[in-house]
Amino acid sequence: MKAVRARLSLVAGTSSRDLSDVELATALATAEDWAVVEAWRRFAPMVLTTAERALGSSAEAEDLTQEVFYRLVSTAKSLRDPTRLRSFVYSIAIRALRSELRYRRVRAWLSFQSPETLVDLRHCTLDFESRQLLQRFYALLNRLSARDRLVFLLRRVDGMTIEEIAAAMNISLSTVKRAMAHASDRLSHWVEADPSLAHLAAGNVPEGWRS
Repeated sequence: MKAVRARLSLVAGTSSRDLSDVELATALATAEDWAVVEAWRRFAPMVLTTAERALGSSAEAEDLTQEVFYRLVSTAKSLRDPTRLRSFVYSIAIRALRSELRYRRVRAWLSFQSPETLVDLRHCTLDFESRQLLQRFYALLNRLSARDRLVFLLRRVDGMTIEEIAAAMNISLSTVKRAMAHASDRLSHWVEADPSLAHLAAGNVPEGWRS
């Protein structure tokens, strides 16, 4: 199976159809080949980026992105409101991420590994010290529930609104707010207990992170 990034490069070289999400959703529902290509072009970068941030692993993010598009093609007919195609794709990605994060916890427990050892930073371009900081932060993220972790990342990293997160995760606004508050409180407490991360949180960003 070709890597996601290779596919994105290949698709980027083809002509794009000037279609609305409504037209694209209609074509996906009838399994038009060109519609699958266009959906990949339009949404794969978004899914891949979100997955990389949530999982901390490029390889796992690529696998998950392909799984998301398999599910999209398989379930496109169930989309009742074609204007919500982007949200539909995002919701599929969020469900897949929640499943993967839960599975990661079980896998770590069964293999007697700590969850942070499952974060793949081999392709990270940061220096050793920065990689260590990032590894420790992912270790803290892994202590959150799958729901709280995704809410935090979608809000603080992807910049989604509370309403967008609620729609993507199929949860209430109040649940998003509670999850965000819980995740923020726990992470703040854990970061304060780690001198290096507390130093970073105070605005002392390593030089290699500024690019």
